Amino acid sequence: MRYFSIMSERHFSWGHSKRYNDFPTYFRDKFKQRVQKVSVDAGFNCPNRDGSKALNGCSYCNNKTFQPDYCRLEKSIAEQVGQGIDFFSKNKKIGQFLAYFQAYSNTYAPLQVLKERYSEALQHPKIIGLVLGTRPDCLSDDILDYLEELSKEVYVMVEFGVESVNDHTLAHINRGHYFADAQWALEETAKRGIHNCAHLILGLPGESRNDYLNQAKVISETPVENLKLHQLQIHRGTRMAIDFENNPENFNIFSLDEYLDLVVDYLELLRPSIIIERFVSQAPKDMLIAPRWGIKNFEFVAKLEKKLEERDTWQGRLYQE
Repeated sequence: MRYFSIMSERHFSWGHSKRYNDFPTYFRDKFKQRVQKVSVDAGFNCPNRDGSKALNGCSYCNNKTFQPDYCRLEKSIAEQVGQGIDFFSKNKKIGQFLAYFQAYSNTYAPLQVLKERYSEALQHPKIIGLVLGTRPDCLSDDILDYLEELSKEVYVMVEFGVESVNDHTLAHINRGHYFADAQWALEETAKRGIHNCAHLILGLPGESRNDYLNQAKVISETPVENLKLHQLQIHRGTRMAIDFENNPENFNIFSLDEYLDLVVDYLELLRPSIIIERFVSQAPKDMLIAPRWGIKNFEFVAKLEKKLEERDTWQGRLYQE
């Protein structure tokens, strides 16, 4: 049995009564206060856009859908960090911050350039670490060695766009890498003591419900520490939007209830020690074609927690090592 009872209340292997191993609770326990990510656009590129692998990027990708207004390249990294901290400091419960290098591939540059840009963010006294969004094929041994040393001084998490565990899907959406690249990146960061995170999308064209649930089993076999899930979204200005307009029958756009049920089934198969940072993503309304659920992240989480309770289930209930 994967939980124990204290005063009639279930407490699971992650140490509390929530039915999944949630990131906010983990982070509060780790830092003893609320920590907020501050997004940074450091001017990095992507090998899937600069011609190294492709010119047009992934078929679903529009970076404008998740970039805060203060992240503008005409501002220095220090300015972006300062303005982000000023914005979030209105919430007095937030005491410390992580610089979130989010746009494009933030390990895709010579090592000296990376050191300079990361150091600029870390100069702010309230920044206690870095979160680096990148691709699993944008790491080298010298970068990994540097991040290993840096992580002994500050918190470092590397977020990898994994998206799918199926190579045919990765080819279809023009990712430009294989799942084996993601496995390698997760293994290399884990063995060096660098925190890692995997992004995965549920609902990519050509995948079935069995594929989604198998993804939970496959990713559980990797040394991934944190997980970000989200539903497939069709964004304006992408090649996937054109495909959706021309061939909507090739897409499985979930209703909210369908996605809720899928996430519960997914969680049941997931390794209990994986920390769940996100279940959904919501692009700005003017950029989003589908699905248009009209629900905020915290509202989805409330519905999910209710669904888990109704089904009396939890993360890892069906997990098999």
